[in-house]
Amino acid sequence: MGFRGRDISKEDLYESVKTLVETEDKHIHLDQQKLFTLFSVAFQYLLFLSTKTPGAYIIRIEDSALADKLAKKSKDSSTRRFMQSLLLPRKLKYQRSTFYLDFFHIGSWSLTADIPREKIQAAIVVKNTSNRPMTEIEFGEDGEEEFDPMANLPKDYFLNSLTEFIPKTLTIAYEWENEGGLPLKPVQFPFIHKERERVAGLTLSKELNLDDMDEDD
Repeated sequence: MGFRGRDISKEDLYESVKTLVETEDKHIHLDQQKLFTLFSVAFQYLLFLSTKTPGAYIIRIEDSALADKLAKKSKDSSTRRFMQSLLLPRKLKYQRSTFYLDFFHIGSWSLTADIPREKIQAAIVVKNTSNRPMTEIEFGEDGEEEFDPMANLPKDYFLNSLTEFIPKTLTIAYEWENEGGLPLKPVQFPFIHKERERVAGLTLSKELNLDDMDEDD
């Protein structure tokens, strides 16, 4: 039996979304280590925003494997349900807004590339805790090296291609260096502690991220 993390409390979720609502900066960086908790907060903020300002909303996740984990392990049930519904079509209408899912690879941007820019109201960008480069060499079925369309793009193009025109972005990235100097405002939530955590009598280092531990099926 694996670790089965608790969902975020309604109070912490409400207060965290309220913090984001009250943050006037256009581009926010959520830089704490609880990825699945932060995604729940960011997504619920996006959902709230979509009811106030109808339009298109983008969720850009590093890869499909992480998207699948978020659909299973985000820290509130409504976020999990929404993500599970969004995974396959990668496009889902909610009230008067439409949500789109793509990944850090330009080959997945066919849906979002066709959205008129003026209709896109906000985006969430989610980077995995690992530092895998975006420009890995790709290989075809025959083992031959294939052209990687990301290779000649700026390192953080997955993000700055959105911040240059979208009114509001939230980037979830732990221990990520903003090498491109993007104008991101760090926002942290007090209920996510940096100190060591005690679990069942064991002291766990802050470097051990319980959110990353697989749960039983």
